[in-house]
Amino acid sequence: MKVVFLILVILSFSLGIIGVVVPLLPTTPLLLLALYCFARSSKKLEEKLRNSKLYEKYLEDFVKHKRIPLKRKIFVVSLATTMMSFPLIILDSIIVKIIIVLLLIYIYYYFFVKIKNA
Repeated sequence: MKVVFLILVILSFSLGIIGVVVPLLPTTPLLLLALYCFARSSKKLEEKLRNSKLYEKYLEDFVKHKRIPLKRKIFVVSLATTMMSFPLIILDSIIVKIIIVLLLIYIYYYFFVKIKNA
């Protein structure tokens, strides 16, 4: 299982780093996934991430206080909405459309009700 988490770490961390430069990739969720996988694969790697400037800038406030700046929230939710809208338009399955709409409702609820503004 540690190997699977290590592969997920490499993938999500790499995409998170790219997301710092490329505005279409959501940096914070990818780095949170990397942090979770770090914790499951290696305590040493987790400590390295926690001591990095990347962690301080993008994750520390969320992990400690469960808050994200409003601008970042809007960006992540907008990106998720855009990406999930394509299947709504393209697919004919009503069940898939209902699932996507429910996921979008949950995303809006989670980001704007459960998580505080920084």
